Amino acid sequence: MLKFFKKKYSEEDLVLFNFLRKNRLFEKLSNRELSYFAPYLYLRKYHENEVVFFTRDPSQAVYILKSGIVTLNLELKDDFEKLMTLRSGRLFGDNAFISGTKRLYTAIVMTDEADIYVIPKANLMEVMNNHSEVRAKVMTAFSEQYNEYTSNLFQTYKSSLGFFDLNTVYNDLNL
Repeated sequence: MLKFFKKKYSEEDLVLFNFLRKNRLFEKLSNRELSYFAPYLYLRKYHENEVVFFTRDPSQAVYILKSGIVTLNLELKDDFEKLMTLRSGRLFGDNAFISGTKRLYTAIVMTDEADIYVIPKANLMEVMNNHSEVRAKVMTAFSEQYNEYTSNLFQTYKSSLGFFDLNTVYNDLNL
């Protein structure tokens, strides 16, 4: 008779998995599925005013903020407009899940230090290509997030009495 053994994870692994589940893209993954990403999580220390990535940089990694504060900023002429402020547990740079993309905003560290997990795109794609169940769950969450962003954009547009031409957003799309 075959016995099936469930893998035991260390307390450190379980803390990491619970941390990763704070993100919509990883929240529905099992411990086993999250363990596929664990070897590719590189913890990097950034310092105040350090740029994590610039607008139009190739999207080569996903980032998860362990500690500190990071702002996401839209470049306007020679200045930045803050889009949002991120704190511990937040994932950013998620367009790295899509091939051939470039960054849409600039990410800047605002605290003296910030510890940020970096998952290189090549490793993301390796996990996604080798584990179809992980790919399905992550891409479903990604689609749900995209739908929420689009809904928020439309609600903001309606409440601001159409201060810009929404048609320009969809002009180049082949829907």
